[in-house]
Formats: sequence, structure tokens, C-alpha cells
Amino acid sequence: MSVESELKKDGIEVIKKLDTLKVNTLARNVSVRLCKTFPNFGLNQDNLFIKLSRLDMYIAKMPEGMAEANYFYKNTSIYFNEHIPESDLEEFAIHECIHHIQEVKDKKNYLVRMGLCDYTEFKIYGLGLNEAAVQLMASKVIGIPKESVKYFGINFETSSPSYYPLECCLVEQLAYLIGEDILFESTINSNDNFKNKFAELTSYKTFMAIQNAIDDILYKEEEIVKINNKIANIDDRNKKVDNMLKKIQELKDEIMLTFMRTQNLIISSYFDASFNNITNLENLEMFRRKLYHFKNYIGTAEGYTFFNDYYIKKMDELEQKYNFLENGGIETALIEKPKKTSKIMAIFKAIRNLLFGTSKEKENNI
Repeated sequence: MSVESELKKDGIEVIKKLDTLKVNTLARNVSVRLCKTFPNFGLNQDNLFIKLSRLDMYIAKMPEGMAEANYFYKNTSIYFNEHIPESDLEEFAIHECIHHIQEVKDKKNYLVRMGLCDYTEFKIYGLGLNEAAVQLMASKVIGIPKESVKYFGINFETSSPSYYPLECCLVEQLAYLIGEDILFESTINSNDNFKNKFAELTSYKTFMAIQNAIDDILYKEEEIVKINNKIANIDDRNKKVDNMLKKIQELKDEIMLTFMRTQNLIISSYFDASFNNITNLENLEMFRRKLYHFKNYIGTAEGYTFFNDYYIKKMDELEQKYNFLENGGIETALIEKPKKTSKIMAIFKAIRNLLFGTSKEKENNI
């Protein structure tokens, strides 16, 4: 299929091509901002400017619900929605320029990889993970502050309220646990450093499950957009529209369920493995702090208690682990109370009661 046919299929209609001066201005500014924000990822400002200045950029009509800008690797071009003010083009260009930097092609010019996303002959893996990571990078470059949002019944804070918010929430959880630098370095340099690190700390099977779940959320969101666009072209309410609205609600429910299950998997896989690696009181305190601050990254919904219940359970296990380590590793110390309440144990109990209270709600089945 030709590029023109693909654009038409996606509903993109070119209005005009940006002139060389405008492209060069965008290329220069994006290069400067990327290198300033990520100075340790091997980016060279001059080389980056040359690479980005060779892109073709267009203003185009785009369907409702589609991203405001799109990078097409087959003709190395960026398409901006006609509704974007000229003064805002640069901010939308950052995400698409990162995609251009990411791409890895074979000798036949076929795309084989783009950041965290692998393009195989039969399936694409990691598209949602990569889009979210790129958007988090773009948000960091632009300096978007976090805000509280609610999507599909899920409440959370994000620096990307308009683009891939649910995917970004999950990927930001991974960045907090594994490290933002290794995530972004793998994203822009298209390598497996992040994947390997996460697999090392949990398992490869867990990484694949999380990656596939984020892809699933992305694809279901795209399906909702397509159905909404079909509904917009129907003049009057009928049984067909009712069925389409029912399908949208089913997709939203599935997205919510997938998000919560994935979040729970991230929590349990990482912290269970980390808990088993605690060998001294310093490790124990680091674990406690990391688990405590993870509450700032989670999405919550009505009836969701997994993190609260998990936190309380782990505080109880930490108390036993502390007694064991404090008494020199004597097995009987696991059931014995220390002679006096230490400062660290007082912190455990105070924070547990302050955050979640002493009574547990019925465990959520998600």
C-alpha cells in the first residue's frame, strides 16, 4: 500500500507543506530542548538538527480523536492537525521527532524497531509501552505539571492528561521502580536495557505480561475512537447506535479491569522480589520508603483496595523481618517482640495506621 493510500485510509488529507525555514526552526529548537533535557543519552545537538531538518512536515486535516500530530516512517514525514496554532507546533513536534530518532530499519528499509517497540513479520510488540514512554519524555521536555484526572472510572495524577494517560500512568510506575533514566535511554536509543533490568528484578514473563497489557489498553482506546467516529456520522438514534454505545461501555470496563490487574502485577512482582532480597536494616528501610511513596503513582477506583491491603501485609512482614535482622538472624526472633520499640518500628506502625487505618475492607477481586 502506498503512503498516499495509507494516509487516505487513516483519514489524513494534506493541506500544505511547511517551508524549509519553518522546518529548520522546529528542528533546531527541538534538538536544543532534547539535548538540554537528556544530556546523558548520547545525543549530539548538531547531528540531531541535521537529522530532524531532513524531515518533511505537513499541515493536514485529521479525523476526530486522532493524535494531533503523526510521524509516518515510510516517507519520514510529520503531519500536524490543521487546528494546531502555529505557535504550538513545536510542542507537538517533540513527540514525533523522538519517533524519528528511535527508528531502526533493516537493509531493505523496513522498520524493525522503534524505541521499546519491536516490529516483527506477524505482530507488533510494545507499541503502547513505547508511545507512553515517548510521551513522558515529551512532557518532561515541555515541563508539563502533573494534574489529577479521571478516565474510565480510574483516578490518578499524570503529566500527560491528553495523550495516552492510562498507559503513561503504568509506565511512570515502572519508571519509578526501575529508574527514569534507564527507561528514557532505552526509549530514545532503541535498546533492551530497560526490559532486561525489569526482567532481572522480576521476570521476563512478567515484563511481557505488562507490555502486552499496555498494548491491549492502547488498542481498545483506538477502537473506542473508531466507534465514536461512526456514531458521529449517524443522524438519528437507533438500535445500531445503542449497540455501538454498549460496545464502548464494554471496552471501557475491559480497559479499567486490565489497568487494575496490570497495576497489581507491577506492585506484587516488584515488591515481592525486592522483599526477598532484604539482607540488612538499610535495605529494609529503603524498601519501606519505596513502597510507601509508590502510593503517589497508582490509579484508584471505587472499591479498589489492593494496594492498601498489600501495604498493610508488607508492613507486618517487615516487622517480622526487622525482628529477625535486629536479633542477628535468629529464627525464633521472627515470633519474638524486641525488648523496646525502635524508631524504625514506630515509623512502620504510625505510617500504616495513618495511611490506611487499622480495619481492612473486603479484598477486591481485581
